[in-house]
Amino acid sequence: MEVVLLERVEKLGQMGEVVRVKDGFARNFLLPRSKALRATKDNLKRFEAERAQLEARNLELRKEAEGVHAKLEGQSFIVIRSASDSGHLYGSVSTRDIAGVLTEGGFSVTRTQVILDKPVKELGLTSVRVMLHPEVFSTVTINIARSAEEAEAQARGEDVLSQKDDDELEAGEFFDDEEQAAEAAAEAEEYGADDEPQA
Repeated sequence: MEVVLLERVEKLGQMGEVVRVKDGFARNFLLPRSKALRATKDNLKRFEAERAQLEARNLELRKEAEGVHAKLEGQSFIVIRSASDSGHLYGSVSTRDIAGVLTEGGFSVTRTQVILDKPVKELGLTSVRVMLHPEVFSTVTINIARSAEEAEAQARGEDVLSQKDDDELEAGEFFDDEEQAAEAAAEAEEYGADDEPQA
C-alpha cells in the first residue's frame, strides 16, 4: 500500500514522502495513529493544502520536545527489583516500568515512547532511548538494583554481585545480634587453633 507520511517515521521517511509499506503495517499502525494517509489523489491534494499547518504543528511539538530533551538527556533513574544472587531478575523490566519511573521523576512519558532493543533481565546499568518526538531522542540510564544502597554502589561503578562471595560472608548475617556473632567467632578461633592439621 502507498501512503503519504504526515510526520517523520523512523526507518521509513520524512513528512510528505510517499512510501510503499505492507498493508498490515499501514492498517494497524500508520493510519490509526494518524502518521500517514493512503496515497490517493484526494488525500495528496488534502495533504498539500494542509502541509503548512502540519509543518507548523510539527515545529512547535519539536521545540517542546527539545526543551524536555535538555532536561532528560543523561538522567539516571533507579528501578528496584527482586533478583537472584547471580543478578538475574525474577521477571524483566518492561517499557511500562521505565515509563512509570520517568513519570514519577517528573517527565510525562508513555510506554510507546520508550525504545528497548531487548528485554532487561539483569541487574545493572542500562542505557535506554526515549522518543520525545519523531525527530528528538533522549538517552537515559536505568539503574536496576535490589535495594537503594545497591543502586548507589552501582552508580559509583562498584560490582555489587562480587561483594557477597560465600567465603567473605560476615558472621553477623547468620545471627540475631552482634553478641551472638562475637561468641561464634570466638568459638571458631578456639576450635580452629586445636584442629589445625599437623605437619
